[in-house]
Amino acid sequence: MNWYNEFADHIERDAALAPMTWFKLGGCARYLFRPRDVAELAALVARARGEDVPVRVLGAGANVLISDDGVDGVVVRLDQPAFCGVRRRGHEVDVGAGVNLMPFSRDCSERGWSGMQCLAGIPATIGGAVRMNAGGRFGDISAVVQGVDVLDPDGGVERWGHDRIEFGYRRSNLGGRIALSATLALREDDPGRVRREYEECFAYKRKSQPMADRSAGCIFKNPEGRSAGALIDQAGLKGTMVGGARVSERHANFIVTERGATASDVMHLIDVIRDRVLRVFQTLLEPEIEFWRPSRKEVAV
Repeated sequence: MNWYNEFADHIERDAALAPMTWFKLGGCARYLFRPRDVAELAALVARARGEDVPVRVLGAGANVLISDDGVDGVVVRLDQPAFCGVRRRGHEVDVGAGVNLMPFSRDCSERGWSGMQCLAGIPATIGGAVRMNAGGRFGDISAVVQGVDVLDPDGGVERWGHDRIEFGYRRSNLGGRIALSATLALREDDPGRVRREYEECFAYKRKSQPMADRSAGCIFKNPEGRSAGALIDQAGLKGTMVGGARVSERHANFIVTERGATASDVMHLIDVIRDRVLRVFQTLLEPEIEFWRPSRKEVAV
């Protein structure tokens, strides 16, 4: 039996992905699947792998650029209640992979649960944040991750403790595994102080980044000891446009888009930036965002 027939009642075909991303760009997913629980997700992943069907997980859509031609295979959204729970156990909090990081970090700060305030204003789901070790100048999520429940490409569930997860700068070793939930160590503190720290972090982002524009956050990783935004700025690229995509005048490591922009515009502008910075500074910038193309066959979050 074809894998699709087993899940047809819960799959949307030719689903528009642009509205689910911060860029608001890109084509359709051949199949969009919103599993109701882990068992349903595991069954689909195992069947899809057995038939060589690519599976991707789309979280908050803030760190991804989707091709104008869309993507093949299945795009999974972990937005059902089974993946969006929050449960506190003493100093630890179990958080579903589909939980939105921004309101969660704000809520923790208001409750005086210290540890998340450094992530103020970072768009992601918990699953995506753990996979890429989301963070900024004030800290990374890896500092509070105690463990992660993951689904491997064969549909098996494993518990990975902090020591097994190799966190680095905007990366982890979760690879093709799907994060299902994370256990975070948050200490109880004075709500007023924690809330002030959160507001300070958020105010810095609001002042220094184009949060009101359509973007996908930082486009490039910072080279060791240097700032990607500063290199792009010093290369004279602020305000540079390709079609409807423009290097932000507020923060040069952001690309913002206007009405009528395409994913191809953004890709071409990324190439312009990389070529100029390489030529001027002999530094090759590494993208921080993910690029989804039609034939890419791997699990991604």
